[in-house]
Amino acid sequence: MAVRIYTSKEVSQIMESGMIAFETHMRLKDHIKPGVSTADLDEVAREYIYSKSAKPAFLGLYGFPACICTCLNDSVVHGIPDKKTVIREGDVVSIDLGVSYNGYFSDTAWTWPVGEVTEEARQLITVTQQCMFKGIAEAKVDNRIGAIGEAVQKHAESNGFGVVRQLVGHGIGRAIHEEPQVPNYGRKKDGIKIRAGMVLAIEPMINAGTYDVYTDSDKWTVRTKDGKLSAHFEHTVAVTSTGPVICTMPKGANVNVFEMMGLETVGASA
Repeated sequence: MAVRIYTSKEVSQIMESGMIAFETHMRLKDHIKPGVSTADLDEVAREYIYSKSAKPAFLGLYGFPACICTCLNDSVVHGIPDKKTVIREGDVVSIDLGVSYNGYFSDTAWTWPVGEVTEEARQLITVTQQCMFKGIAEAKVDNRIGAIGEAVQKHAESNGFGVVRQLVGHGIGRAIHEEPQVPNYGRKKDGIKIRAGMVLAIEPMINAGTYDVYTDSDKWTVRTKDGKLSAHFEHTVAVTSTGPVICTMPKGANVNVFEMMGLETVGASA
């Protein structure tokens, strides 16, 4: 499939989808507490997305049985919500979700600390979000796709973390998954040239240990091979002639997940 180029009007429609996705995360944030099951979170997301006359993009996608992906601790991506998986104090919870609205898609993930997490978890969450924004900053006209991956990889590895290689970001817009693939590793000279009108889902998946992962027996959940923590952040980003525009977060919104959860922030090497 060729890389789609979107008009400014189409980007505006993607942003409408993206704002519903952002608002869904903000509602989920308030429910990420000890004793809440991941199935409960899925129901919160389902109700809100449908209330906005939108659809959960993941539900039924390739046979996925839920509206959101919920991942705790060593789970990287694609975790299936269920009643048995209950959030506990100290957990690291990643939620990935997509929205379809008026024929346009958005895709976004956030990782949240539950109460007082370990110092390693604090650093991992902080660095992973920094990796995402460093990657987004490279989504500029005439850069190559590899510039995004190089920025992510350098920042993660300079902080002692592993960059998942088996899973990548992607194009998005009229479909949830489009070309091009957007790896979180590589060199700035790799890949196709970035053009105005591209819309990319940039999504670092960063592990506390090795970058190696495996798929669990449910055939969906991807976990770290060494059992260490993982974090995941993602935004849908439109490339414009004046720079990248995040479609899944209002301009000026707070991005510090520790502050948003009422917790003390943490420093990390920028």
